[in-house]
Amino acid sequence: MQWTDITSGIGVLSVHWPDALGYLAALMTIAAFSRSTMISLRVLGISTNVLNIAYGLSAHVYPPLFLHVVLLPLNATRLYQMLQLIGRVRVASQGNLDMAWLKPFMHKRSTKAGEIIFSAGDLAADMYYTVAGRYRLKEIDGEIAPGQVIGELGLVAPENRRTVTFECVEDGELLAIGYAQVKQLYFQNPKFGFYFLDLIAQRLFRDIQRLKAKIAAQA
Repeated sequence: MQWTDITSGIGVLSVHWPDALGYLAALMTIAAFSRSTMISLRVLGISTNVLNIAYGLSAHVYPPLFLHVVLLPLNATRLYQMLQLIGRVRVASQGNLDMAWLKPFMHKRSTKAGEIIFSAGDLAADMYYTVAGRYRLKEIDGEIAPGQVIGELGLVAPENRRTVTFECVEDGELLAIGYAQVKQLYFQNPKFGFYFLDLIAQRLFRDIQRLKAKIAAQA
C-alpha cells in the first residue's frame, strides 16, 4: 500500500506506510535523545517504542520489533517511578524535612554502640536516615534521634570531606543512599534540588544555633 505520490520533474516518488513509520520513529528517537529532562525523555521514548513496534510489524522487521517490545514496559515503568518521585518531592517540599519519602531508594545498615559511622575528614559518599537507636555528632556534641538525615553536607563540602564525626551511641539501624543516586534524583526532578538546598540550609542554621548556645553556656 502506498502512502502518497509526489510528482516532480524527474518522476513519481512513492512512499510506503511502513517506510513512513520507520522515518517517523527515527525522528522521534532523535528528539528523545535531545531532551534534557528525564520525564520528557521517557515520554518520547515510549512514543518511539510504539512507532518502532508498528514499523516492525508492518515491515516484517523483527530485530527492532523485539527490542522495542522489551523497551516499552521498561520505559513505562521508569516513567511511573519518576512521576511517583515527583509526587513525594512535592509533598516533602511543603515543609516536611525528615526525608522519610526517600526510604524506597535507600538500603538498610545495622549499627552497634560505639561504632563510628564516619569521621571528620573522611571522603563522603553516602547520606543517612536514622531509623532506630541513638547517635552523636562528636565535634559539636549534637544528639541525633531517629527520623533525622545525616551526611547531606558531605555532598557540597569542599572535596566531599566529612565535617564532623558521626558515632552510634545505642544499637540501631540506618538507611543509606549514595550521592550518585542523590544526584540522579536531582537531575530527574530539579525541584528536589531546591528541597535539598533547603535541607542543608536548615542544618547549617541549627548547627550555628547549637554552637552559639554552647559558647554562651561556657561564658
